[in-house]
Amino acid sequence: MYAQMVKSTGDAVKSREEMSDDERHFQDKVDANIKVEPRDWMPDDYRKTLIRQIGQHAHSEIVGQLPEGNWITRAPTLERKAILLAKVQDEAGHGLYLYCAAETLGVTRDDLTEKLLSGRMKYSSIFNYPTLTWADMGAVGWLVDGAAIMNQVPLQRTSYGPYSRAMVRICKEESFHQRQGYAIMMKMAQGSAAQRKMAQDALNRMWYPSLMMFGPSDKDSVHSAQSMAWKIKINTNDELRQKFVNETVPQAEYLGLTIPDENLKFNEETGNYDFSQPDWDEFFEVLKGNGPCNTDRLNARRKAWDDGAWVREGLLAHAEKRAAAKVAAE
Repeated sequence: MYAQMVKSTGDAVKSREEMSDDERHFQDKVDANIKVEPRDWMPDDYRKTLIRQIGQHAHSEIVGQLPEGNWITRAPTLERKAILLAKVQDEAGHGLYLYCAAETLGVTRDDLTEKLLSGRMKYSSIFNYPTLTWADMGAVGWLVDGAAIMNQVPLQRTSYGPYSRAMVRICKEESFHQRQGYAIMMKMAQGSAAQRKMAQDALNRMWYPSLMMFGPSDKDSVHSAQSMAWKIKINTNDELRQKFVNETVPQAEYLGLTIPDENLKFNEETGNYDFSQPDWDEFFEVLKGNGPCNTDRLNARRKAWDDGAWVREGLLAHAEKRAAAKVAAE
């Protein structure tokens, strides 16, 4: 497996001859599908890559609450409010699972948050786009959570044990989120002309940002080769993006909605849909902080962090007091 990765990526990853004895032993363990646990020896770059990936995943779950939480009070029925509230609560839980998984690698939640607020760590680009109508709640659930599931189901087999185990529950709940979104889109698509137009507009605006969620094309991806050699990632960005398109196009057809891509067509030879790539210049601009909602999202996270300072300080003081009492008792 590892030899094939080296051959296909050239100098992107070390050859076995370039590895230390510890690195070869580690790679053999990964190739044998034995989970890496927090106390196990691991290469420094493996640890750094996981901290970056899990941290950004955790930030995405927390920031992802913002565009949806904005619609809880404006949902059209009490049932829709309750469902959306449950979904937002799930996203908060996902963030907590992932922060805990990152902490097993020796980084603190405070460190991760400081990196986010200072711009040294990112979150998913999709959450820098606005949710303008109720139909966007459907598009977010259907497309965004659908793309998230496509990304995350393989991560249940990722090589790092705490991350792999956290993904099992997260994926189950994300499946509920996708069905919730699709149910909204179906209701809108079967409704009045105005509702169908609203559903189509949401699809038009969310389609390409959803394709960007899988990351840049494989030829432009900096970390993919090594991450796949270590089985931190299981599939390439382009593989997952293609699978997402293949599964989503028939769903749109069932709804009677049109994917906003004139070049979209089924390729009989490959068995896949041919489709247009998103605007990658736009993607990298959003990552730089120049998206429609970047400033608003970070300001909201900064305010929440600052407003919660007294809670963290109180918990820390209580923990220190308990620790001192325990020492005195001994």
